[in-house]
Amino acid sequence: MAPTIPLLAVRGSNGTELLCGPPSCEQHPVLQRDSRPGRSFTFSRDGTLFGWCNGHSVSVVKASGGSPVSSLDLPKTALLDFSPLGGVLVTWQPYSKTADSPQGEANLQLWEVQSGRLIKALYQKKVESWCPSWSEDEKICVRSVNNELHFYENNDFSCIANKLHMQKVSDFALSPGDQPSKVAVYVPGSKGAPSFVRLYQYPALGGPTAALANKSFFKADRVSMQWNRKASALLVTTSTEVDKTGASYYGEQTLHYLAVNGETAVVQLSKNGPIYDVAWSPSSGEFCVVYGFMPAKATVFNLKCDPLFDFGTGSRNAAYYSPQGHILVLAGFGNLRGQMEVWDVKKYKQVSKPQAPDATHFSWCPDGEHIVTATCSPRLRVGNGYKVWHYTGSVLHQRSTPDGAELWEVRWQSFPSGAFPERPVKYQAVPSELGTTQAPPTQAYRPPALRHLPATASSKLHEEEPPQDLRSGPQAGKGPSKTALKNQKKREARKAANQDAKPAAVICSPPQAPSDDPENDKKVKNLKKKLKAIEELKEQQQSGKVLQKNQLEKIQKEEQLLKELQELQVQ
Repeated sequence: MAPTIPLLAVRGSNGTELLCGPPSCEQHPVLQRDSRPGRSFTFSRDGTLFGWCNGHSVSVVKASGGSPVSSLDLPKTALLDFSPLGGVLVTWQPYSKTADSPQGEANLQLWEVQSGRLIKALYQKKVESWCPSWSEDEKICVRSVNNELHFYENNDFSCIANKLHMQKVSDFALSPGDQPSKVAVYVPGSKGAPSFVRLYQYPALGGPTAALANKSFFKADRVSMQWNRKASALLVTTSTEVDKTGASYYGEQTLHYLAVNGETAVVQLSKNGPIYDVAWSPSSGEFCVVYGFMPAKATVFNLKCDPLFDFGTGSRNAAYYSPQGHILVLAGFGNLRGQMEVWDVKKYKQVSKPQAPDATHFSWCPDGEHIVTATCSPRLRVGNGYKVWHYTGSVLHQRSTPDGAELWEVRWQSFPSGAFPERPVKYQAVPSELGTTQAPPTQAYRPPALRHLPATASSKLHEEEPPQDLRSGPQAGKGPSKTALKNQKKREARKAANQDAKPAAVICSPPQAPSDDPENDKKVKNLKKKLKAIEELKEQQQSGKVLQKNQLEKIQKEEQLLKELQELQVQ
């Protein structure tokens, strides 16, 4: 049974330590802090093991009691990770050549955790994709070697069980979940040929009909591939280094959808600009995209790539679903102010709006109740430290790194899926001695010469868009049926007929004889035109359409326009 309090690992120039998680975040009662600067650390997938390296050795202990499991004399190790079931420890050190070994040392090593026995030593020169990918049951392990994917079975690394050879395979992504495993491969285009991503189901890797799905595209210098948890669909974000239209400093991005049943699509985004982040919901039935020139938009889509909910515009560039999928955090980190928007996913209602300035890291606690934000080096070398929050905006614990020291990484203990049940969403901030950091209302910059004048809508730099629920009918996420669409058209036709039948109070006023003042007649005509447009906007508002801010301002001017029209008609 999973413990109720996850651990928080902290690594920096002062060493590596484990803290008993929220809300107190106290020092681990048994495992003492390693005072030597930590190079890397990791938890096993189920959270029972904790391993770290410090420039002298690699140590593995049991996370609960701190009892040692194994210790390896590997002073050069820079990265380490566990296989999904925790039986294999993978270590990587920078590739180098010496006089004794002109070919270089095998720098990727696989160790049996319990015995410390070396299973296999391999060459891995690049740090990108350094760790092999396992299926969750460890029946399959995959590595990319010289434009080939090498498959090993049942952790037998003495022979390669299968190969997928394609010209210039640049990247791959192995699916999560149960067997059969799927693998997505990316091949960049060359000499006029397009780039493409293909999905395969192991072990059917050869032949013209082996691919489950295929998507080709021309604009791609690199891609990011993300499987959903059920391994039923894949999202591919393609990026170019340079936007040839000159519209974006970030290059040009496009989002593609591929399903294992062969369906493919381009996700249509309603605002131009870069794609900052894409996040799958743990339910695997929807995903959130943050995109567009600032202020950026955020939209949730279903598996048909239809929009379900639009969060409007804001200063954001990241999206994070809670492990249970019931809460979504939209955040603006990096060069933004650290604004976080916490949303209840089922009701699409905002819970809180805390602010974490200068944050470079965000992660959810496995319990789905707490989060940690941190300012880490080398992204920011000043003001290093971390805060543990409740999602309602309360700061429960914070620690600042002493002057002259640096914080490098914080990480929650891992747990199997479903270890922590979903709890009802709270809207009232939980009590805390450190209080909350709700963001103060911001105002647009105004030049000093205009600050004594009242603010007007035209003085805003950007037009803000409010959130909008795009779901139709009582069942969220499903489009209206054919019968519902037919009835809706009939209602709209009846409404239009009724509007035509009844005289409008202002627009259809008794005809007046032309006056001797053509300028006056022109003004009257323009005012009637504006009032007619306002009537149409009011009808749209009554039918349930969400109006833009400038449209709402037009409706507010109706009384003023009626008064002006009356004065002109009297004249």
